[in-house]
Amino acid sequence: MQFIIKPMEERDLYTEKDEVVPANIYCPKCRETLEYPIKWRRRTKKAAIPGGANEQDRARFAKARSYRIRLDDKLRCKNPRCGKTIEISTLQTVVFD
Repeated sequence: MQFIIKPMEERDLYTEKDEVVPANIYCPKCRETLEYPIKWRRRTKKAAIPGGANEQDRARFAKARSYRIRLDDKLRCKNPRCGKTIEISTLQTVVFD
């Protein structure tokens, strides 16, 4: 009987936590810059590699870095006279810590 060794998923190497980080976003319609809460998912590299890892998994773990992924793509302008949907294009989608 042969066992098939399945490579680890990326989620096995990180702990995930959702967080909100404020950012100043410019509205092109009303031309105001206001502070908005932006949702991010922080993936922090685990302290040690999980058990059952092969050589390929160990190499991936050695290269792994902690990072954040932006979850929000659009938001609504806070200005009551505007209310336009703003696409967040000024912030990066992935930020390495």
